[in-house]
Order: sequence, then C-alpha cells, then structure tokens
Amino acid sequence: MEEQLPTQAPLARPSLVARLTRVLRPSHAHSAFSATLVLMVSVFLSRIIGLVRVKYIMWLFGSGMQADALNAAFVLPDMISYFLVGGAASITFVTILTRYRETGREKEGERSLSIILSTMYLVLGSAILLAEIVAPWYVGWWFPGFDAEKAALCVRLTRILLPAQLFFFAGGVFGAVLLVRKQFNVQAVSPLIYNLGTIVGGLLLVKQLGVASLAIGTVAGAFFGPFFLNWISARRAGVRYRPILDWHDEGLREWVRLSLPLIAGVSLVTADNWIIAHFASRIGGAVSQFNYAKQFFTAPMAVLAQAAGAASMPFFASLWAKDNRYEFANVVAESVSRVACLGLLAASAMIALGKPAIDLVFTGGHFTRTDAAQCFAYFAVFSVSMFLWSAQAIYSRAFYAAGNTLVPMAAGTVVTIVSLPIYFGLFHAQGAMGLAVASDIGIAMQTLAIAVLLHRRQMVSLAGLDYPEMGRCLASCIAGGLITWFLISSIARLVHTHGRWYDLIVLLLGGALWAGISLLVLKQTGSALPRVLMKRLRLA
Repeated sequence: MEEQLPTQAPLARPSLVARLTRVLRPSHAHSAFSATLVLMVSVFLSRIIGLVRVKYIMWLFGSGMQADALNAAFVLPDMISYFLVGGAASITFVTILTRYRETGREKEGERSLSIILSTMYLVLGSAILLAEIVAPWYVGWWFPGFDAEKAALCVRLTRILLPAQLFFFAGGVFGAVLLVRKQFNVQAVSPLIYNLGTIVGGLLLVKQLGVASLAIGTVAGAFFGPFFLNWISARRAGVRYRPILDWHDEGLREWVRLSLPLIAGVSLVTADNWIIAHFASRIGGAVSQFNYAKQFFTAPMAVLAQAAGAASMPFFASLWAKDNRYEFANVVAESVSRVACLGLLAASAMIALGKPAIDLVFTGGHFTRTDAAQCFAYFAVFSVSMFLWSAQAIYSRAFYAAGNTLVPMAAGTVVTIVSLPIYFGLFHAQGAMGLAVASDIGIAMQTLAIAVLLHRRQMVSLAGLDYPEMGRCLASCIAGGLITWFLISSIARLVHTHGRWYDLIVLLLGGALWAGISLLVLKQTGSALPRVLMKRLRLA
C-alpha cells in the first residue's frame, strides 16, 4: 500500500479586518496604489474637517470684516514659507534621502537632515521675527483696500500665525523620512489634527478672544499634527535629530541646490491665492468669498492632485535613482492620464451639483443664500480647471524626482509674470469674476509649460498620454453634467421654498443621476476606467 504524502492545505486569505490592520500600521510600507488610496482617504477626511472649519468661521463671521482679516492673515506666513524653504521641504528631502538610502548611506543622510534642520531653524526663525516687525507695513501694501480697523486686525492675526511655519518645515523634514520608507499613514493623519486644531481653538476660546482664537488653534494644530506626529514617528523609525551646523556638508549643499530654484522662483500654483487676495481686497467681502470657494474647490482637488502627487513622488524618485528611464516615463504618463480623467469627471460633478452642495454646507448664521450663490459662481469657474490642477501636480513631481527643481520653477516664474497682466486686465474688465477666469487661464499655461518641458527633455513624452481614454471621460462628463444641471435647474424653478432638506434631496438625486449617466457613457464608449478602478479596489 503506497504511503500517501500529506497535502498542504491552501493558505487562508487574510480577513478584511486583518488586511486593514496591517495596512493602517504606521510602519507599513505601501505600494504606489495603496499609498495613493490611503492619502486620498486622508485628504478627503481632512477636507471634510476643513469644510467644517470653514463652516464654523462662516457661521460666526460670514464674509464680513473679521473673516476677511483672518483669511488675509494667512498670506504672509505662506509667503515666508514659500520663499525661504521653497514651500516643498518634503519634496526636496524625499529626493535627497532616497539617494542616500539607495546607496546604503542612511547614517550620512540622517546627519545631513540634522544639519539642514538646524540651519533652517536659524534662517526661518530670523525671517519670522523680522516679519512680526514689518507686518503693519506689509498689510497696508498688499491689501490696499482694507480700512484701518480691518488692517489692524489682519496684522494681529498675521503675527499669531507666523510661528506655525517652523512647525510645518520641521514636520515636512521628518515626514520625508517616512515617505522614503514608503510609510504614508502618518502623512494621512497629521492634516486631520491640523484642521481640528482650528476648530478646537475656536470652540474653547472664541468667547474670550474672538476671531484670534481660530488663529491660535491653527498654530496648535500645526504643532501637534504636521510637526509632533511626524517627529515621534521618525524617531520610532530610528532617526535622531541633533543640533549640528556644518556649512560644508554634502547633503546641505545638495538641499540648497535643489531648493534655491524653488526659493528664487514662484509658481502660480501657490501665487494664485496671493494674487487673487491682493485684487479682491478692493471689494468688501471678496477675500472671504474667494477663500471659501477655493476651500470648497480644493477639497476634491486635493484628493486627486495632492494625494496622488505625494504618493507617487517616492516611487518616481526611486525609478529615477535606479536609472529606469523608460519605466519612469511610462509610470508618469500613466499617472497623469489617470488623474486627468478623474479630474474631468470630478469637474463635471462639481459644477452640476455645486449649488445645492454649497447651500447645504455653507449657509447659516451670518452666511446667507445670497452669499452662497456668489460663492458658487466663483467655485464653478475654478472647477473647470480641475483636470489641469491634477495633471500639473504629477508633472511637477516628475521633475522633482529627477532632482531638477530649476527648470519647473523657472517655467513657473515666467508663467506667473505673464499671468499678472491677465489678472489685472480681467479684474478691471469683469470685476471679481475676472479673477476666477484668470486663475483658470494661468493654471492652463502652467500645466502646458511643464508638460512641454518634460517632453522636450525626453523625460515624459506627450505621446504617452492616454488621449482616447481622456476623450471618453470628457464625453461622459459633458453628458452627465449637462443633464444633471438641467434637472436641478428645473426643480429649482418649480420649488419656491428652499431649505436644508430640499438641498439634501436634490443633491442625492442629482448625484445618483450624474453617476448613472456618467457610468453608462463610460461603458458605452468602451472606457477601461470603471473596470480598472473596480479591480484596484478589489471589488471585481
């Protein structure tokens, strides 16, 4: 009788809970797709909390003097951060630390990290101290439409917010350590804490301090979220910060080389908000209206552009460091095609459903439906450029991953300078709405410039984009958007009493109609997008 060998039982597939527990561990190393998914969920939740924060500000202050002063107070701190650290601490550090890691020199990279952080504490700290002093002169120059009371309040809030930039920079440095290790979970949580800080500060201190409570909460959120959480996690990963100054360090020189173009130049991606605020200060309440519209616009935009860009950066850098040029080009082109397709679909839904969504989320307290209608008008114009914002985020990171910050920043500076007359002309011709149109024109020029430069340098070919798929998505978004818009407009003409239940029902019905029509058109035109997404999400 033959002896039967025992057969090995098939390995049981881990349960959904076990897989989620593994993926959500802070030290879990992600794939490009899982990293994108985690960051998209994080950014979505962060933006939801951000909208709650905006709603709270609207409820208390509407679009009046205090709201304008608070929204304007963020501009100088943003400028300090942008022009001193390039607004991209994590981007440049990912490139540098990836190179150290790929060549087995992690200890050298850790020492360089300490040197760069110590150096920039001195530089950035000195700049913040100077900004605290010159804040009154800056506010009077950049916001010429503010009266004395609004300007004084803006100065006070600006001075409160300035120190937060130290926390953002240090957090970006420590966060880069985790990104290089493909650990994205901390990056997913820290923005949630930051946004909650503003809300908690307002809830605890608004009766005693008024609008200043929101600024104090913002600084506290920046400390506990972007800085403290990243620092603790980097420390657990074995990284130790030591205060060291060494002007001859190789890593410091490399960081300066990568950062100088970002510091010397200016990208319209960041400058757009500054330029709009400068012109909008001449119209009472417009600074707040634009800020609210941009907040609502950047919620889905951040899910697509920022999350996908942040998740893809380490993988792009790794491919470039290994000299896999062909795969690098294909991966970038595929990423751009995918986010552009999703950007087109998102823009369609945002424009079609934006009116009831803004009415539902924003109206109440000191923010009326008339305010909401004006906010939606700006939001709809911004939404047209959603696919461009999404694409440029990926294209820019392709340059950064290759260690080239000079070319994209030079192009961005030229685009910004060329755009200034467009903002000026359209503002004087069409008022505040002209600024929203100018914003779309500017980001179109920015995206096209970066794409052409990558193509001409034979890094990422324009021919590699999936134009047929983008065409199918465009057809789908036009059909779904127009039909849904017509339905919502027809209901609005028939129903004269509008309230929150009305907004919610219209939003749900319109969303279901838009999703059904868009999906039908995608399938009928042979789009692979629904099938790919279902497969990636393991639903098919």
